[in-house]
Amino acid sequence: MHNWNDEHALQIIEDCANAGHVLTTALRQLVDCFGFVDDAAIAPLATHFLRSKAEVYGSIQYYSDFRDQKPGQHVLRICQAESCQAVGSKKITKFVTAKTGISLGDTSDDNRLTVEPVYCLGLCANGPAAELDGQPLAELDEAKINKILSGISS
Repeated sequence: MHNWNDEHALQIIEDCANAGHVLTTALRQLVDCFGFVDDAAIAPLATHFLRSKAEVYGSIQYYSDFRDQKPGQHVLRICQAESCQAVGSKKITKFVTAKTGISLGDTSDDNRLTVEPVYCLGLCANGPAAELDGQPLAELDEAKINKILSGISS
């Protein structure tokens, strides 16, 4: 992941628009490059994709793969979908937030960990599920979460 750079971001936006891509493609490329979409990109995205600023911001907020804040060094996304809830994801979420002191959607003060909700990882048969830095985690329990969190803090 790179630090945010307005010129590089504008080039990504222009390249996507000129190639005939849709707004979400540009958002995906910005997140892949920088980890988030900075407020500075909202106006150029709106202009190049013929959308209002509200539509651009709404798209960032709607899709769980997009974010408007720089994430921590590690991102733990915990599934909140019904099938994972049925097998304990709410308990796992409470355990993680209590152990780390990080609420869903927030980042630790040391910028080491971001904890986010996600609403399906496609691991419904193996829930509760999560994802750490893009890697799927299945059949979670407190012992597995402790091991994962200890690996992050060391």
